[in-house]
Amino acid sequence: MRLPAQLLRRKVNSHKGDFGQVFVIGGSRRYAGAPILAGYAAIRSGAGLVTLGIPAGLNNAVIKAKPKELMTFPLAETTKGSISVKAYTQANGFLKDSDVLLVGPGLSQHALTQQFIRMIVRSVHRPMVIDADGLNALKGHLDILRNTQHAIRNTKILTPHPGEMARLLGRTIRYVQSYREKIASQLSLLYNVTVVLKGNRTIVAGSNGDFFVNKTGNPGMATAGSGDVLSGIIAAFLAQGLMPFDAAKYAVYLHGLAGDLAAKEKTQLGMIASDIIEKIPLAIKRAS
Repeated sequence: MRLPAQLLRRKVNSHKGDFGQVFVIGGSRRYAGAPILAGYAAIRSGAGLVTLGIPAGLNNAVIKAKPKELMTFPLAETTKGSISVKAYTQANGFLKDSDVLLVGPGLSQHALTQQFIRMIVRSVHRPMVIDADGLNALKGHLDILRNTQHAIRNTKILTPHPGEMARLLGRTIRYVQSYREKIASQLSLLYNVTVVLKGNRTIVAGSNGDFFVNKTGNPGMATAGSGDVLSGIIAAFLAQGLMPFDAAKYAVYLHGLAGDLAAKEKTQLGMIASDIIEKIPLAIKRAS
């Protein structure tokens, strides 16, 4: 598969604003690395600007740990070091200047954080990737996806692994794995979203019936942070103007290809999520 020309061809007089601003809302006291991985993957995948919206108490530590190219935006936090519902006004204000929202990596399942996520998902007017704890916040609240102002435009991408999909639907993981294609298609059609059901041969299902089964990737990618990397790539492709289904399809393919390249160098046993990110430029070159 080759990446679309829209991603690969840049005008001579381009500037960073042409390639979109991604706002990654994520992180908590225990999971500070997740938004960093997602943001780093996004900027490696061509996004012009990437900002991490993180709990205020993590800001100094994240500044020291993150790649220099990523920016941070401290948000009000709970007593447990996760993003508070009080951060809604801050985050919503910043989103007015953003092109894409990625919400979920490392956010935690704190009640006030989950409430914050639902408020953001319901009100945001931007293309959105919902991952990890962003998905957990939708358990029992999937109707939020129907009730958003932009639901008719299919601007949301959900990226569950089988466990998250099982929680969303109130099913067992065994059931999800037995009916992967059916479940992904039904969810996408029912809520007018693009669904990325991760795992061996990741499935991408679009709300208009589009369907893709990925063949890149390897078992070494079953490692902490790999999903954050994928969500960052998807967000970057959205920011550069791809439609949701195409952004998800090409991101899943590129993510797997980068993982295959990383495995050749690091082995499947020794590979970590950061290795996948480092292979994104080579994967782009191979898919050009």
